[in-house]
Amino acid sequence: MGDLEAAGLFVSQKGRAFQPGNLAITRGETVTFVNDDSDLLHHAFVESDSFNFDSGDQEPGSRTPVVFTERGTFQVLCGIHPKMKLVVRVN
Repeated sequence: MGDLEAAGLFVSQKGRAFQPGNLAITRGETVTFVNDDSDLLHHAFVESDSFNFDSGDQEPGSRTPVVFTERGTFQVLCGIHPKMKLVVRVN
């Protein structure tokens, strides 16, 4: 990993789960969503009044960086696996 990647936060998507399942970050930080499954697509997204993102379909091994620009508590879901949930608290 390069220096920039090493400084960031990573969320693994593996076995139909986000790891970790809860995250506390500072506004403006980047969280990289990594599809660590070898054979499953994932599709991370947030829909809220103040912040939205949609990773699109993530192929195995892909990485999607997301900058959380707003303060608040956001639930990240997977559009393919509805039981996948991640809570991100942005201070």
